[in-house]
Amino acid sequence: MNIYVDFDDCICETARYFSELIKDMFGLDIPYEKIRYFNLQKSFSLTDEKYDEMMIHAHRPEVLLSYQETPGAVETINGWIDRGHDVKIITGRPFSAYDASRKWLDLHGLERVDFFCLNKYGRDNFIKGSSFNLELEDYYKMHFDYAVEDSPHAFKFFEHLPDLRVMVFDRPWNQECAFPNQNYTRCFDWKMVADRVK
Repeated sequence: MNIYVDFDDCICETARYFSELIKDMFGLDIPYEKIRYFNLQKSFSLTDEKYDEMMIHAHRPEVLLSYQETPGAVETINGWIDRGHDVKIITGRPFSAYDASRKWLDLHGLERVDFFCLNKYGRDNFIKGSSFNLELEDYYKMHFDYAVEDSPHAFKFFEHLPDLRVMVFDRPWNQECAFPNQNYTRCFDWKMVADRVK
């Protein structure tokens, strides 16, 4: 099987870090559980300038390396690889974050996983001139049987795969989203993901 896995908030706790970061940077107290939008600028009510400042800080290599693993992610992904499945981590992070992100994966035991940066969200605003190492045209040539994703904004990237089973990792910002079809299943942890990817 071919399995797509998103990086942030699927295999690491990015939003929990951001919740603490805005407290330190701007004095804003917005707990992780209150993050209602995938768009953090909207969730935190930040100006363009403050949003860019926050995102640039959060993409510094030492910060990217500090994110905590989502419990069960590494064990599940390595279990898939051990059984011969092909797993690709496809992130919306810019390619400038690739080296630190690759190092995070390696340090957490995911050195066997292919890793790609795809411009999922048009986030060129905070790191000017961002590049990505996977073009959309090449992404659309890939085939996946399962996907693990937390962002409703990424669902459009699955429309070309009518049989794809999408495990939507439960997060505060996807509580009210409508799933495109019956192939989408909400999963509350990695054990639930593993149970559904057979």
